[in-house]
Amino acid sequence: MKNEHVYTFNSISEFHKMSGLPKPEHLLVSLVDYGLVDYQTHEKEISWVQNFYSIGLKRNIQGKFRYGQQPYDFDEGLLSFVAPGQLVHLAVVKPDVKPTGFLLLFHPDFLWNTSLAKTIKQYDFFGYAVNEALFMSEREEAIITELMLNIGQEYHANIDKFSQKIIIAQIELLLSYSDRFYGRQFITRQKSSHQLLEKLEMVLEESFKTDNLLEKGLPTAQYIAASLNVSPNYLGSLLKALTGQTTQGHIHNRLLEKAKERLSTTSLSVSEIAYELGFEHPQSFSKLFKAKTQLSPLEFRQSFY
Repeated sequence: MKNEHVYTFNSISEFHKMSGLPKPEHLLVSLVDYGLVDYQTHEKEISWVQNFYSIGLKRNIQGKFRYGQQPYDFDEGLLSFVAPGQLVHLAVVKPDVKPTGFLLLFHPDFLWNTSLAKTIKQYDFFGYAVNEALFMSEREEAIITELMLNIGQEYHANIDKFSQKIIIAQIELLLSYSDRFYGRQFITRQKSSHQLLEKLEMVLEESFKTDNLLEKGLPTAQYIAASLNVSPNYLGSLLKALTGQTTQGHIHNRLLEKAKERLSTTSLSVSEIAYELGFEHPQSFSKLFKAKTQLSPLEFRQSFY
């Protein structure tokens, strides 16, 4: 998308206006019915950065909301999470079928002085850049829908001193359920998950070729994630669910394999091996090796003689 215009929505009211919706009843929180959204633009594609959180439950969205770059092969309800400052793209298409679902919007100021203000950043799915949508079963979708409707009902009623507390509690419950459903998704979507693991091994194998290590140094979790077209948060969550290890742990495991191979089959010094493996300082290599194996590199080598 060359020379595209990127809109900036600093407030929920600005987003409502762009979406052809009435002014929100509450300035800091809103529940939008997707069936009422009519983007006020003649552009075929629009992009925006929003400075508030949104959680979208979508069905029949023919506008090709680009939420990640991987194809989605499930037909259940699709839940997406966007944090303040993230970029969103949408191909605007007049739908053949009326879209359904809800979009929950809430501004960071609404969380002010609440426990959620501190804990919301702990939910990895708000940091996903790609391959991050949550596919839900009918039962799971019903749970999320009910929570969203409860939030809408609460702020549609007369606002009082309890309103914020009740809405925050509902959002926290919605996020907790989403966390649980993501854990299930990593397991039930084994085909796509294991395909990603296979690609991970290929990327690690290529990264640990001696020439690449000498030129680029040890691969980082960010580099591996970018090579797989997923975000570091998503990759970390997936690996943790499927293998119990972090991305860094997988990198270190591959490093140890290479190190043990070089120590046991060559006469290279520890310093030379450390350099081959992308370490600037041999001491750093030796420290990591001992932390992982309980042996120094030399002690490991001597065990073969």
